[in-house]
Amino acid sequence: MRILVTGGAGFLGSHLCERLLKEGNEVDCIDNLFTGRKANIEHLLGNPAFEFVRHDVIDPFKFEVDQIYNLACPASPPHYQYNPIKTIKTSVMGSINCLGLAKRLRVRVFQASTSEVYGDPQVHPQPESYWGNVNPIGKRSCYDEGKRCAETLFFDYHRENKVDIRVVRIFNTYGPRMHEADGRVVSNFIVQALRGQDLTIYGDGSQTRSFCYVDDLIEGFLRFMAQTETVGPMNLGNPGEFTMLQLAELTLKLVGGKSKIVYKPLPADDPKQRQPDITLARQLLKWEPKVSLEEGLKRTIAYFKTKV
Repeated sequence: MRILVTGGAGFLGSHLCERLLKEGNEVDCIDNLFTGRKANIEHLLGNPAFEFVRHDVIDPFKFEVDQIYNLACPASPPHYQYNPIKTIKTSVMGSINCLGLAKRLRVRVFQASTSEVYGDPQVHPQPESYWGNVNPIGKRSCYDEGKRCAETLFFDYHRENKVDIRVVRIFNTYGPRMHEADGRVVSNFIVQALRGQDLTIYGDGSQTRSFCYVDDLIEGFLRFMAQTETVGPMNLGNPGEFTMLQLAELTLKLVGGKSKIVYKPLPADDPKQRQPDITLARQLLKWEPKVSLEEGLKRTIAYFKTKV
């Protein structure tokens, strides 16, 4: 197939492009390089089956493809809060442009949604049926509500125009090619430890996250796009739950050095718990994460050693 990946030079997008090429597909990758980097796809540029176009998904685009993956949107708080209006435009107008193209071409289109649609959840772990607890006017709302609106658009295009959609809700994912300055906890801890700086925990360290290694997530993407039983939404993530303190201690153990752990106030609207219920993915995709947190951290640390 010929497949369009928006946000294809980003952390997840570059891994997806790589995997799609390995499966024998041709890939058109578009990215405005706001958080994506050409370095992430440099090793693919010589491949005749791969084409990179610098373009912003807010502006209309035309491609002739067999499938579309929409991954275009800054996903870390410092990046999406840098220009919140642009973040919302990327989620909403980017989705409209992808859906319009999918409607014209009559092809399947994938939306990379997020566990942030659940907000600070009052249900734990979070099943797909949970509607969430989101602040619509907070500093994180540009991302949370942008992604929620994108899901609305996908389902309305599906109902009204019979567009063949797939909507995935991604839980915390990590691995090589994360941006070292993206402000996400795994990259923060690894970079701080490699630089000999103290590891910063916001709050008391008891808040939890579930960490999925990137290769496991991409496998879930492909299985989800290949099946025809559900359009989603579907949670993809690692149900193993870790506190921030546990993650910090494991990072220090693997990196070594003399860094200490320091505590700072918790940011506004920061979720206290985040854990996916992946029953649906287990049943329909026969999918669950294979890479342990320790193994995944080792691979990610090896990558960051080349960057820091």
